[in-house]
Amino acid sequence: MMKFIPGILVALRAAIAPFLLWDAVDGTISVWFIIGYLVGFFSDIFDGVIARRIGVSNAQLRQADSWADVCFYICVFASAWLVHRDVVIAFRVPLLAVVFVQLVWWIVNLVKYGKPASYHTYSAKFWGITLFIATVALFGFNYAGIPLWLAIISGIIHTVEEIAMTLLLPEWKHDVLSVFHALRLRQELISGSLNNDSSRV
Repeated sequence: MMKFIPGILVALRAAIAPFLLWDAVDGTISVWFIIGYLVGFFSDIFDGVIARRIGVSNAQLRQADSWADVCFYICVFASAWLVHRDVVIAFRVPLLAVVFVQLVWWIVNLVKYGKPASYHTYSAKFWGITLFIATVALFGFNYAGIPLWLAIISGIIHTVEEIAMTLLLPEWKHDVLSVFHALRLRQELISGSLNNDSSRV
């Protein structure tokens, strides 16, 4: 049964997302929003940890994890618009900058691989932590300021790194931890391709 736990955690996060939005639709949130967000955030941490520990971290699971993250944070952002519209408007320029680089990320990956990347980099983990802090600060304490700025800056840096990784890697790979890992993997893939070509001669 253990092998099903990572998939269940991914599905749980995707299922929680619309309930967050439903709780915020009237312009206010209840304590269940914070509880749901915490459950979703920690499910994101433990699905990968458990999957790697029991050896079921495959491409399909990691892609599903990425899609669950997208669904989850779209609902969080939509909730922020409903509950804290003044903050979203005040931060509209930097937030639009994040949206822009994310759109570039999607375009680059779809053009090169035909599907979104699923790298799960160190910078993605750091961005997730800053998003957690910013979300709890905003919805729990009605404060944006430094936490939101940190999330925005780390989001842009993370996305630019992953765009560079996609440009470097000749084929789709999952769980590539940084641009330095991507450089090493690129060299291995190119060397392997050259060796295969020379063996055919």
